[in-house]
Amino acid sequence: MALWRGSAYAGFLALAVGCVLLLEPQLPGSALRSLWSSLQLAPAPPEPGSPEGRLAAAWDALIVRPARRWRRVAVGVNACVDVVLSGVKLLQALGRSPGNGKDHTILHSRNDLEEAFVHFMGKGAAAERFFSDKEAFHDIAQIASELPGAQHYVGGNAALIGQKFATNSDLKVLLCGPVGPKLHELLDDNVFVPPESLQEVDEFHLILEYQAGEEWGRLKAPHANRFIFSHDLSNGAMNMLEVFVASLEEFQPDLVVLSGLHMMEGQSKELQRKRLLEVVTSISDIPTGIPVHLELASMTNKEFMRSIVHQVFPAVTSLGLNEQELLFLSQAASGPHSSLSSWNGVPDVGMVSDILFWILKEHGRSKSRASDLTRIHFHTLVYHILATVDGHWANQLAAVAAGARVAGTQACATEAIDTNRVSLRAPHEFMTSHSEVGSRIVINPNEPVAEWHREGISFHFTPVLVCKDPIRTVGLGDAISSEGLFYSEVALTPRK
Repeated sequence: MALWRGSAYAGFLALAVGCVLLLEPQLPGSALRSLWSSLQLAPAPPEPGSPEGRLAAAWDALIVRPARRWRRVAVGVNACVDVVLSGVKLLQALGRSPGNGKDHTILHSRNDLEEAFVHFMGKGAAAERFFSDKEAFHDIAQIASELPGAQHYVGGNAALIGQKFATNSDLKVLLCGPVGPKLHELLDDNVFVPPESLQEVDEFHLILEYQAGEEWGRLKAPHANRFIFSHDLSNGAMNMLEVFVASLEEFQPDLVVLSGLHMMEGQSKELQRKRLLEVVTSISDIPTGIPVHLELASMTNKEFMRSIVHQVFPAVTSLGLNEQELLFLSQAASGPHSSLSSWNGVPDVGMVSDILFWILKEHGRSKSRASDLTRIHFHTLVYHILATVDGHWANQLAAVAAGARVAGTQACATEAIDTNRVSLRAPHEFMTSHSEVGSRIVINPNEPVAEWHREGISFHFTPVLVCKDPIRTVGLGDAISSEGLFYSEVALTPRK
């Protein structure tokens, strides 16, 4: 209606001025301008849309491709087939009933699986665990694959990130990882897999999903999420790492994405220590000037995480992680707010900001430290933050907005944001720090990316439009990181 009224007013004004010109053709231009100004009415105010609609529209205006774009992206090294199904239905099929939840760093039995699933479903938190018994896992996987509703998808952070990048037809994507026949069939045609990565048997991961409000006995999930477990020795030893690095010379990527370190938690301490040194050596073999992004995932071994922080972080350029991984990282390496046992609901923005600042200040690039780390992409259900060391990255406003937008579209399985299917749940206002005197920021859906600075580090924050009834939660973090990287531009400063 407002649009119609505006058009009618414009038509009336044009007609009135036209009549004046016809009757008084000699009227001076200044008089005409004065007449037009006196007749002109203020434009009709825009219709008050929903906050979700205004935020989505603002994102679309902000999200622009960077001036210098990636052409070739190499991704490795964890890949598998995800068998996605209802966690409750699988456990019922296994004859389990909901007891007391208990976390297990490694699963040894069906009972351990049931207790760990109950523990994380009760929190609505994502987790990933290694199942130690090969035969028991094989039996569970067979039952899971045959359950009605079970679906097979591309799995593993590297394969999912490669698959997401491959949706951009102007990008060439290399994927190195243990790729069996089923996974090869599922991969996008735009993903190139070197022959050395192909194997005869697939690695299967079981993804037990649950919906927000789903109940099992007295258990009720506060959020939709998933519990992942596997008996995956190939990915667990990062067997494809050397193949990956060797393939880079011929492929000539301008961006490298590495993931799968978390899969080594099922290995002995000695193998972990040895393999981690080999990871750092392999990264150092990547030609200088090529940024390396490390995607983290759920972990439970603090000593292993501490080793990753001290040994691997300085060798990579960029990190992607969620709220569980961020807090665990801080606990493992004695960072800010490490006395916090877990997040209480939505992670506090100021606390998250403090930890991101500490990572880049203590382990990132500086004049006095030989580190390449200059960027962290943090994501949680209701908001995202991109933190960067000044002078090394461009287009981060668009990058953080793009990452948040894809979280809403992929979870709801829509091409664009459907404002009827998403909700704005991020804090309306927040403090930017709790370790020092931070500033208070109020979020405006019309200007959805907030920016602040702290000692040479820039922060870009944006809410997420959370899908009310998500179709699939697996791979959201990988899609978010991929999209954020796709819209990022790195400064032409070589890695040290």
